[in-house]
Amino acid sequence: MSNSVTVAFLGMGTMGAPMAANLARHGHALTVWNRTPDRPGLTLAQAAGAKVANSIAEAVSQAQIIFTCLGDVPDVTAVLLGEGGVLENAPPHSLVVDFSTIGRETAVFLAQQLQARSLRFLDVPVSGGDVGAQQGTLTMMVGGDPTDFAQVLPYLQAMGKNITYCGPVGSGQAVKLCNQVLAALHMVALCEALTLAEAQGLDPQLVVQVCGTGAAGSWALSHLGPKILDGNLEPGFMVQHILKDLRLVQSTIQTQGLNLQGVALAEQRFQQVGDLPHGLGQGTQAMIRTYRENL
Repeated sequence: MSNSVTVAFLGMGTMGAPMAANLARHGHALTVWNRTPDRPGLTLAQAAGAKVANSIAEAVSQAQIIFTCLGDVPDVTAVLLGEGGVLENAPPHSLVVDFSTIGRETAVFLAQQLQARSLRFLDVPVSGGDVGAQQGTLTMMVGGDPTDFAQVLPYLQAMGKNITYCGPVGSGQAVKLCNQVLAALHMVALCEALTLAEAQGLDPQLVVQVCGTGAAGSWALSHLGPKILDGNLEPGFMVQHILKDLRLVQSTIQTQGLNLQGVALAEQRFQQVGDLPHGLGQGTQAMIRTYRENL
């Protein structure tokens, strides 16, 4: 598909680069930017047909749709609102679509700041890991104006498979935090099930094969269980990122006065991983280290 709409994509990390590459492969006129210029993701996007910009201003000055996929709240805020950022350089009425996980409050704040300068905003956090980004099968949770969602849907369909409009700005973030609670606790369950299997003298592969076909089946069991058994702790989604997301969950829990003890347990386990050598940069399946290393 090709069209005359100019698109910018800011953030060429583990998720952003393959997402941008999928956009380029679908024929969209795409310019990409990354804060660190030697990232391999820039090469990936460029090979798919994207143009590489040297600054945010260069990337967005002619863009009608601007995608961002960044690490944490300060990163998103700096890129969108900071000096030399999107707010200063994007044309009026451009649509900003952020794929980062930043929480409802930040999404609403960013939308208000951008709207004051005649820019539109959608929060579209994603789930599916690096494999989903590479294969264009991400789950996407959309918050914002439904007219803006309709405009950007064809672009989202180049990157995702399960795309759901969740409500006003911040609604995508709200659903994503629920998603991260499930993902975090599924990892606890997976690690404890494998630990129990080993203690009983079972081949843990049986747990992955048999339990994955029944009521206990989950994405974590089917996709990350085999990685644990192979000793593959390389990141599809880093421990440092799930810790950031759980921090956002805890903030919401405190605001709402909830008592979610499972979240606290998962956060504790992931923090233990983060305290281990190289732990923060490993995949979430590295939680198994906290069981095998007796922490």
